[in-house]
Amino acid sequence: MALLRSSSSASSGMGVADHCKDTFLELQRKKTHRYVIFKIDEKRKEVVVDKTGGAAESYDDFMASLPENDCRYAIYDFDFVTDENCQKSKIFFIAWSPSVSRIRAKMLYATSKDRFRRELDGIHYEIQATDPTELDLEVLRDRAH
Repeated sequence: MALLRSSSSASSGMGVADHCKDTFLELQRKKTHRYVIFKIDEKRKEVVVDKTGGAAESYDDFMASLPENDCRYAIYDFDFVTDENCQKSKIFFIAWSPSVSRIRAKMLYATSKDRFRRELDGIHYEIQATDPTELDLEVLRDRAH
């Protein structure tokens, strides 16, 4: 069982596994991952890493990794070129809550989101999505520019 980084949240009782922050730092500082997907482990009452995508993986790979019928948190490292021809990178926090997921899961993820996000320092933008169209690559481009 992973150690909890900090005490449980009063609203949801969810802790955050140390591995979550370590994996986020690998994405942020070392560019080891293109994305990280997190899930809530209800038995352990904590957020854990569900999947990571290598630095060479595409946005389509990321989208294919999100479950169609269950909630997840995700971090995506979005690389782009500015109008001034500068290479930039912005980190997106995504709260994925498909409309077809269980109501209990939606509530659990909604009540745990703010506390989990506070554990990850250095996020530029947040997107809440219930449908893949809300996560279209153009949405990220628009937000990043």
